[in-house]
Amino acid sequence: MFYPAHFEPAEEGGFVVTFPDLPEGITQGDTYEEAMEMAEDVLISCVEIYFDEEKPFPAPQKFKKGEEAVFLPDSIYAKVLLHNTILDKKVSKAELARLTTIRPPEIQRILTPKHNTKIDTISRIMAKIGNPISLVISHQ
Repeated sequence: MFYPAHFEPAEEGGFVVTFPDLPEGITQGDTYEEAMEMAEDVLISCVEIYFDEEKPFPAPQKFKKGEEAVFLPDSIYAKVLLHNTILDKKVSKAELARLTTIRPPEIQRILTPKHNTKIDTISRIMAKIGNPISLVISHQ
């Protein structure tokens, strides 16, 4: 998954990066490559903030002219889908544990963006709460 970002040249050199979908997503780097690396890192930090605040994480809007694509790893995007579904369906962590027979501490780890979780686990949970994941190959 990719999120649109603006890379603006900074007065002092380098680039300032902002995300139209995420007002809290601001970073910078001395080179384009460093700015992109920092943008990917701040994008993941934004996911963590939204999860901690129990707010739905926004889907990326369509790209506009001049915007750059910043990568969000699929493993984290799958957790975004799970997180947003849990919020939308108002499923508590305790209820999720009961539905899936996964212990509550493991549910907490699964819902942590940077924790390594197998896609199969996320897929099983999504199916249990009525929103199965479907993988599609995009031909662009």
